[in-house]
Amino acid sequence: MKSSLILPITFTILFTLGVGPSAPAADDMRRQQAGARETLQQLKAKAAAEEEAARGEAAQSRANIAADRAALEQAVQQLEEQTASLEQTVSALDAEEKRLAEQEKGLLAKLAATDAMVRELVGVLRIHAKDLQSLLAGSLQSAFGDQASPALSAIAEQAQFPGMEEIAAMNAALRQQLGDGGAVRITRGPIVDRSGNAVEAEILVLGNFTAAYRLGDEVGFLNYSPAGRKLFALSRLPSRAQQKMIRDYMDGRSEAVVLDITRGAALGQMTRTPTFWQQVQSGGPLVWPILAILAVASLLIAERLVFLLRHRQNAHLLFENLAAMAERGDWQGCRDHCLGLAGKPLARVLAAGIEHCQGGRELMENGLQEAILREIPPMERFLSSLAMLAAIAPLLGLLGTVTGMIDTFHVITQYGTGDPRMMSGGISVALVTTMLGLGVAIPIMLVHTLLSRAVDNRIAELEEKAVALVNLRFSKGHGTC
Repeated sequence: MKSSLILPITFTILFTLGVGPSAPAADDMRRQQAGARETLQQLKAKAAAEEEAARGEAAQSRANIAADRAALEQAVQQLEEQTASLEQTVSALDAEEKRLAEQEKGLLAKLAATDAMVRELVGVLRIHAKDLQSLLAGSLQSAFGDQASPALSAIAEQAQFPGMEEIAAMNAALRQQLGDGGAVRITRGPIVDRSGNAVEAEILVLGNFTAAYRLGDEVGFLNYSPAGRKLFALSRLPSRAQQKMIRDYMDGRSEAVVLDITRGAALGQMTRTPTFWQQVQSGGPLVWPILAILAVASLLIAERLVFLLRHRQNAHLLFENLAAMAERGDWQGCRDHCLGLAGKPLARVLAAGIEHCQGGRELMENGLQEAILREIPPMERFLSSLAMLAAIAPLLGLLGTVTGMIDTFHVITQYGTGDPRMMSGGISVALVTTMLGLGVAIPIMLVHTLLSRAVDNRIAELEEKAVALVNLRFSKGHGTC
C-alpha cells in the first residue's frame, strides 16, 4: 500500500515543477510546493496510517491464518484418526465378509445337497404314488369300493408337495391294498354277464388275482376293466372240471380252486384262443378230406381192435390141455376140444393139424401151414389201408400248405405287405392243413405199427403152436390118432 501512495505524490511534484512558471510565479510555486509538501505530509501520514492498518490487517490475517491452520491441522489429524479407525473397521468388515462368504459357501453346499436329497425323495414319493395309483386302479378290489385318495392323485400329478400326512395316507392305502389282496372272500355284487346285461351275482374274489361268479347254474370267470371299474364275465365258460371245482369251493366242499396268477392275462388268452373246431374251419376246403381220412381210419382201427379182442385166446392154456389129452392118447378129445373153440384162429389151426394127424409128419405140417395161411388174411385185413391213409394225410396237409402259400403270395402281389391281416387266410390254410395232416397221420401210423406188431405176434404164435403140435404128435408115448 505504501508504494501505491508514493507514485501519485511523485507524479504530482514532477508535474508541478515541470509545468509551472519559473520567475513570476515563484510565490505561487512556493505556495504550491508548500501545499504539495503539506499534501505530501498528509499523504505520507495517510499512507503510514494505511500502512499501519494494513500491517494490522496483515497481522490479523496471519493470526487468523495461523488459527485456521491450527484448526485445519487439528481437523486433518482428526480425519486421519477417523480414517485409521475406518480402515480398521473396513479391515474387520472385510475379514467378517470373508468369514461370512466362506460360511455362506458351506451353507449353500449343504443347501444344495439337502435340496438334491429332498428332490430325490419327492421324486421317489411321486413315482411310488403313481405306481400305487396304477396298482389301485388295476386292482380287483377297486370294483367293490373307492380306494383312490385325492392326496395320492395330487402327489402323483405334482400338484402338491408331499408332507407327512400324505406319506401316511400312501402307507395306509398300500397296507389296505396288501390286506385286501391277500384275502379270499365271497360276496354279491354287480357284474356284466356274457350277454352284456348288468346283473347281480355271487362273486368269489381270490385276492387280486382271480374273480369267479355263480349266476344260477352258470359258473365262470370274471375279467376286471379298470376304465369302467366293472367286472365282466368272460365270453367262454371254463371246462366242466373247472366249473365243478369253483362250485365246490364256493360251497365249502373243496379246498382247491383254479387261480390265475397272471391276474387275468391267462384267462383273457383263453377267451382269445380259438377252439379246435375254429382252427379246423380256418384251414380251407382241404381240411374235410383229412377229417374224412381220420373218420375212415378210426372205423378201421375200431374194427381191427374188436377183431383182435374177439379172437384173443390163451394159447399156453389151450396147448397144455391138448398135451394132457395127448398123453392119454385121447386125440379125439383133442379134436373135439378144438372144434368147441372154432371161433378162435389158434383152435382152428390146431384142429386142422389134428385132422391130418393120421398121415405122416409132412402131411400134418402141410395141413397146419395151409390153415395158418388161411388165417393170415383176416388178421391183416385193412392194415395196408391204414398205411395208405397214414401216407395220404400228410400229403393232403402239404397240398394245403402249398395252396395257402399260393394264396398268400397272391395277396402280397395284389396289396403288398402293409396289412398282415389280409395274408392271415392263406397262412391259416398253410399252417392248419399241415398241422391237421400230421395230427391225423401220426396216430394212424402209430396204431398201424401196433396192430401190425400184434398181428405178427399172433401169426408167430400160430406157427409156434403148430410146430409144437407136430412135435407132440410124433414124439414117443403119445399113441396114434
